[in-house]
Amino acid sequence: MIWRRAVEPFTRPLFFLWSRLTRGKTLGVRGVVLNEQGHVLLVEHTYLKGWYLPGGGVDAGETTEAALVRELREEVGVEVEGRPRLLSIHSAEKLFKGDHVLVYRVDKWRQVASDAHGEILKAEFFPPDALPADITRSSRERIAEALQGAEASPHW
Repeated sequence: MIWRRAVEPFTRPLFFLWSRLTRGKTLGVRGVVLNEQGHVLLVEHTYLKGWYLPGGGVDAGETTEAALVRELREEVGVEVEGRPRLLSIHSAEKLFKGDHVLVYRVDKWRQVASDAHGEILKAEFFPPDALPADITRSSRERIAEALQGAEASPHW
C-alpha cells in the first residue's frame, strides 16, 4: 500500500478545514486531454485510489484557465498549446461545501517534463470505450459528456 493513501483519510479533513478557513469557496479544474488517437489522459494519485482526470485547485489571483495549464504541466508534463476549451461547470457540494469544478478540453499539447512532487503515481492514455474499472464516477461522466455528447450534469 502506498503510504499517502494510508494517511489521506486523516489529512483530508485538515485540508478541508484549512481550505474553508482561507477561502469562502473553492474552485477546481480538470482537463479532458486527448492524444492523436483520441485516447483520454487519466492519472492515479499516490494519495487516492482510482483514476481521475488530471487537474487541481485554482490558486488565489489565478484564472481557471491558468490553473489548468499549470496543473497539467506540473502533474503530467502536458504543455497546453493554444487555449483549452471550457466544456462545463459543476457543483461539488456533496463532496465539499462551496466547491465547484470546471472541465476543459485539451486537444493541442506537447510533452514536457513534469514536476509532480510525488503526487502522481501513474499517468496513462485510455481509449474512451476501454476506461479502467476503477475510474471515478465523476471522471467517467465528464468523459461521456465531452466525447459522446451526453448532457452535462450540474453536479460533480
